[in-house]
Amino acid sequence: MNRVFNFVLFGLVVAFSGCSTAVITQTANGLPAVYEDVNDTYQEKTDVKIALFRLNNYTDTPRAGMRASNLIEGILLTKGYTIKSHVKDKSVSFKKAKKIAKDDNAKYFMYGGVSEWRYKTGIDGEPAVSVQMSLYKTKNGKLVWSATGSDSDWGNGSIGTTAHDLFEEIMAD
Repeated sequence: MNRVFNFVLFGLVVAFSGCSTAVITQTANGLPAVYEDVNDTYQEKTDVKIALFRLNNYTDTPRAGMRASNLIEGILLTKGYTIKSHVKDKSVSFKKAKKIAKDDNAKYFMYGGVSEWRYKTGIDGEPAVSVQMSLYKTKNGKLVWSATGSDSDWGNGSIGTTAHDLFEEIMAD
């Protein structure tokens, strides 16, 4: 009986471990810390302001960059960052984004692109998402952090949940 249970459990683990096919590449350094340890029991929040721009849309899906940026904004807010959102604005050049971020008094700005945001063709129609996002210092335009990720899910998943899971994994502490 115990062997049957272990076999079934092993089968379930193998089956469900194949559900997520995320591939992520990122810089060695993570996102800037929002909370600094003061001592063992207290952390102090620093004001890390990011000007967030709509990701450039390199897909055939309308507003894919805006949709992705909206999810990224929500995740950054839950992590404690102060966000100056430019998600509703049209996409701008890197140079223009840097200037706007300076006008916003933001320490950093996020810029990037969406290269896939669709349901694959076929019977199951699995959602597929691919993005590239980079964080730059506003002062000098120096790259601080960058990540590229792709993910797909089963046919019963949505693009929104697939993208959200990917972004959470990309921006994990």
